[in-house]
Amino acid sequence: MGGTAHDPVPDVSPLTGHDPRTLGPYRLLGRLGKGGQGVVYLGADGSERRVAVKTINVDLQHNPKAKAQFAKEIAAARRVTPFCTAQILYAEIDTELPYVVSEYIAGPTLHKQVRDHGPLADNALYRLAVGTATALAAIHQAGIVHCDFKPDNVILGGDGPRVIDFGIARALGAETMSGHVMGTVPYMAPERFHNVDVGPACDIFGWAATIGFASSGRGPFGHDSMATVMARVLSEPPDLDNLSGTLRELVVDCLAKDQQARPTAQQLLMRLLGHEATPAAPVPLVEALQEGSDAATALLQPGHDSATATATAPTATAPQPTVTATAAQPAAPTVTAPRLPTDPNAAPPQAPTVPQPSATRTAPQPTAITPQSAGGHDQHSPAPGGRQSASVGRASRSRRLLRQVGDPVGIATALVLGAGGFAAGYVPSAQTSTGAVVGGGVLVVVYLVRLFTAVALDDGAPGPAER
Repeated sequence: MGGTAHDPVPDVSPLTGHDPRTLGPYRLLGRLGKGGQGVVYLGADGSERRVAVKTINVDLQHNPKAKAQFAKEIAAARRVTPFCTAQILYAEIDTELPYVVSEYIAGPTLHKQVRDHGPLADNALYRLAVGTATALAAIHQAGIVHCDFKPDNVILGGDGPRVIDFGIARALGAETMSGHVMGTVPYMAPERFHNVDVGPACDIFGWAATIGFASSGRGPFGHDSMATVMARVLSEPPDLDNLSGTLRELVVDCLAKDQQARPTAQQLLMRLLGHEATPAAPVPLVEALQEGSDAATALLQPGHDSATATATAPTATAPQPTVTATAAQPAAPTVTAPRLPTDPNAAPPQAPTVPQPSATRTAPQPTAITPQSAGGHDQHSPAPGGRQSASVGRASRSRRLLRQVGDPVGIATALVLGAGGFAAGYVPSAQTSTGAVVGGGVLVVVYLVRLFTAVALDDGAPGPAER
């Protein structure tokens, strides 16, 4: 679904004067994004097929051990079966600017979609959960740990959600980023902060936090200062008010502080597909991967629009992408849509039929979550902010108070004005004690007035320190 170099691509920035025009056999067409690991370019191969080319800002040439580790991880990532993932096609590490080439997926990231159009619900949310769990099961089957599972690394393509950048964070681990813990704090498991026993279980935690974000527009542990979010991840329960039923129970299990208590990716997928109740006849993983992929990419039934996807209960008639044929086909053959896993509390599923689309079709639009236009391949979109649902935008009074108590701007303001009060009291009296009393009084009054004013005006929206 990458298309050709001549197809229009939204949200692609022009190359700058410092950007290369080619990398190996790939011609670079523009910038898709930039993050801590490097720049992501839209490229084209010799057949004019579009690809994503990610440069790596690490000097591997002078670190043989890091180079060998990077090559090992990327080789393993290339073996991941293509179930709900963007395949890694090529990697070049024997060059001054290493780069990794992957399949280009047209569509917005989950973070951008929720930021621009609001949280997901019902069938769209359940399909997202199944698709991303399918991707994790395929990634872990290949012996890969993603290490950076988050909304920015889920692309909502026209044929369902795709997980990207798997294996790269792990490849750029301790050997290449010595002394640093790589990841995005609101989606990092507790063991990541200690950098001990980091394994597949940390991806399960990241998956659950991502689903929590998709359901509310806010991570389960908030998006306040880094220290505040870390403290919540380590010791507080998650905020999952927008989730209910079976999916909520599963997300809670996956957010367990003890990594040994979390399910594996395979167990996660089986539970989402409703197979956990038949342990005597286990479903082979390859069959579960195919079933999960089919469910996550089910076609939109004619007559349904994107609004329906977020307003109806998770049943087998759930819409995903719209495929628009260029010419009508009377009496076209019908096919039965793949069985979509449903929440046990939802209405019984109905088996729909959908027209077979013609061979010539326009580019699919990601309508599973009410987009109003197809977004770009936004690999590194800004921190969550944007429009959220009204119920999520209003945080509890205690949460707002906790957020504002340690606000560095308020504390700094109180300290500055307190120092001014000390000077105002000391200069006329020449008494240190008088200055201290006046300065202390000013500091306390300013801090309390600012605190309660900020709490009253705080709308509960995520803070700027998401990453």
